[in-house]
Amino acid sequence: MGPICTGEHLRPHLPTSPFKETDRPLAISATPIGSGSILVISWMYIRMMGPDGLKQATQLALLNANYMAKRIEGSYPILYSGANGRVAHEFILDLRDLTASSGLKIDDIAKRLIDYGFHAPTMSFPVPGTLMVEPTESESKEELDRFCEAMISIRKEIQAVLDGTLSAESSPLAHAPHTADDLTGEWDRDYSRDEAAFPLEWVKERKFWPYTNRIDNTYGDRNLICTCEWDPNV
Repeated sequence: MGPICTGEHLRPHLPTSPFKETDRPLAISATPIGSGSILVISWMYIRMMGPDGLKQATQLALLNANYMAKRIEGSYPILYSGANGRVAHEFILDLRDLTASSGLKIDDIAKRLIDYGFHAPTMSFPVPGTLMVEPTESESKEELDRFCEAMISIRKEIQAVLDGTLSAESSPLAHAPHTADDLTGEWDRDYSRDEAAFPLEWVKERKFWPYTNRIDNTYGDRNLICTCEWDPNV
């Protein structure tokens, strides 16, 4: 576990580096100034699940990932499958050729998933330009199917760009995610409002409306921005 921010008054009580001899408390984590206490979560999970529960969870995670990979493999290349075409508890969708040939970006696909009601899976890790899907053991088959259908639908939207039906800049992927304000305001897009907000029929029954359009993720990661109201005189 990596270091966690703390107050200066707690410095004398922090665990030491496992590589240095000091008179401070012994290291309780392999990482200098690490947080061993967070490991209690893993310990509790293992204790509560027990050997049979852990085995079943692992089996379900493997089954879910392979089921999804098989459903999606006709739309996207999958990296690092085994000799029998199987994956582990996660699989990687390779979007690099599609984005290079269409002019779209990996961010466009990740943000478009929000319109379908999904937070994007791990993006560009461990391979840049890819999505790593890790369904775990807790998802229902209905939820797995919805995600697969969303990714297959997005692949068709990419194909529309490849075919020249829409340009990359005017496609719903480039403008995603779409807010309620977008749909109720002036509309001058090259695709319909329904295509923007309800790309699949079941989205209407479980629509999640994002509160804002796309933001500059990199800038936000590197700059602390406070939007709370405050009085500088207090």
